Amino acid sequence: MEQPKGRPVKGRGQSAGRKTALYGMLIALAFVFSYVEAMIPVPMPVPGAKLGLANLVSVVGLYTVGMLGTALVALVRIVLAGFTFGNTFSMLYSLAGGILSMAAMAGAKKSGFFSCVGVSILGGIFHNIGQLAVAAYVLQTTGVLAYFPALLAAGVLTGAVIGMLGGWIVERIGHAVK
Repeated sequence: MEQPKGRPVKGRGQSAGRKTALYGMLIALAFVFSYVEAMIPVPMPVPGAKLGLANLVSVVGLYTVGMLGTALVALVRIVLAGFTFGNTFSMLYSLAGGILSMAAMAGAKKSGFFSCVGVSILGGIFHNIGQLAVAAYVLQTTGVLAYFPALLAAGVLTGAVIGMLGGWIVERIGHAVK
């Protein structure tokens, strides 16, 4: 049945517009966090270790908009940040880390066994595993795996911080974006 002109279809246009705005906001926020992280040198003892500020958006997104929407936001953010602040290799490392991280976080969240902090820690660890796997492949050496213990510690530490912040944010705004 056709809707009279001038009247929006109830629930459809408003919901789609709201989702589009929400995803646009999440992408913009993740992109800004990527920019901030790229511009502020944080002394890390291991090459490739970062704070993972943009992953805060992924953690919050996983608990508010779900796995599919969060994966889309992360993919767009990785590609935009790669073209803007990085290169093909940095994008490849980020994509591998992002895919493994998202899969681990989604599985952990779905299991119901992990808190937001635990989900984020697993995301940090698996992000580093994905990056190490790509580095080993690109460099054709397993020598890079020597960084694993340090990257594991960094993933746990930064994942815990991001998870605590993400849990705090979800508690305060989760109801507004679900």
